[in-house]
Amino acid sequence: MSLFGAMTTAISGLNAQASALSNISGNVANSQTAGYKRLDTVFEDLVMQSGTRSSNTGGVAAVTRATTQIQGSVSQSDNPLSIALSGRGFVSVARPISEGADSTPIFDTKPAYTRLGDFTLDRAGYLVNSAGYALSGWSADAAGIVDRSILRPIVIDRSASVPQATTRVALNAQLPAAPPTPLPTTATTVTINDSLGLERQLVLTWTRIPGTTAGTFRPDEWRLSVAAPGETATPAPLRTVDLAFGAAASANPVTAGTLGLFRNATGVTVPPYAADAPATAAVTVNYGQGPQAITIDLGRFGSSTGLTQTGNTEYRVVSIEQNGAASSAFSFVAFAENGDIEANYENGARRVIGRVPVVTFANSDGLDRLDGQAFRATRESGAPLLTDPGALGAGRFVIGAVEGSNVDLAAEFAKLIVAQRAYTGNTRVVTAADQMLLDTINIVR
Repeated sequence: MSLFGAMTTAISGLNAQASALSNISGNVANSQTAGYKRLDTVFEDLVMQSGTRSSNTGGVAAVTRATTQIQGSVSQSDNPLSIALSGRGFVSVARPISEGADSTPIFDTKPAYTRLGDFTLDRAGYLVNSAGYALSGWSADAAGIVDRSILRPIVIDRSASVPQATTRVALNAQLPAAPPTPLPTTATTVTINDSLGLERQLVLTWTRIPGTTAGTFRPDEWRLSVAAPGETATPAPLRTVDLAFGAAASANPVTAGTLGLFRNATGVTVPPYAADAPATAAVTVNYGQGPQAITIDLGRFGSSTGLTQTGNTEYRVVSIEQNGAASSAFSFVAFAENGDIEANYENGARRVIGRVPVVTFANSDGLDRLDGQAFRATRESGAPLLTDPGALGAGRFVIGAVEGSNVDLAAEFAKLIVAQRAYTGNTRVVTAADQMLLDTINIVR
């Protein structure tokens, strides 16, 4: 190699160490930037000529490598809308590029991806992180069914909730196996909602079924009567159904104290017995807004959950739930660990309005970097794969938390010292080559 070649090689070393210093400076500057992924530098040898007796180096090239797959530390945040990913993946976001005539944002059609999850609700109802990117996800219909076919920026509707008519009542109760005689009235009054959201009453009354002898009752058998005060129909419809527990349901092999049979239903629709199948009693009421179907969930045939008969001497209600709700003002929005976005209302009602998928890539280090800790898919990264949290190797959400930078300051300072010394060494090579060239010129003097 000539002296000029030595100088050229040393200059390539200076350029390579300058590139390394650039990456180090960016890492140090962003050591406290949430969601930042550091850039590392590796060096490649360039060979101009190589043989058994001689070799001419062409210098060195600096290659920047991403670290998007290296997890940053996850810390709790006082922002309930913050989400962090533990494991592989990103969330999809959209970058606003302009505003429409109604001041709503217009987003870039090319999706971006980030791990910066410090989202807040902006004035237009979008969930926006500190870099200005809006969270994208799958939308859900009024019933909470998620549409996975379209990924779009999630906008939160902060208007009052629409009334939800009661369609299901779940009863968990214990009927007495040895009630006193005569048995006092045993009833449960459930507050439900009609189609306008108004509160109504559904009364479930339990009576023992008389035996063949006066003053006696059939063991393990009860009659359920369902009344709906305030109905428009006159006279009030008759809704009754008989229930048999344990030995009384001799045709069906159920455990003592568990429901094994419906029969003699009037105005009530009930299913036939099937082992461990849902035991429901369906009725239809009408408060003047049209028929309203309500399913009374009594648990399962042969199961100890739901409605049972125990050795108690009195009727006990363990829990009772219904899915109706009146109209109510919007309260707040929250994330669930499965990625669901839930709107919560002042009356305690809530509904799923969307779901955030986790986006993974075959080679996430091949993504293009954008401002604001965001990335964009490339040919090298592969196509994005959208999946639920924790599925197919994807990470899981940590609610109310933020992922920090994956920069280790101590390691960066160590690399800084090495880069500085390597840079200085290359300058010494240039100085030495220069002196040798000068000495060569001075030979003729």
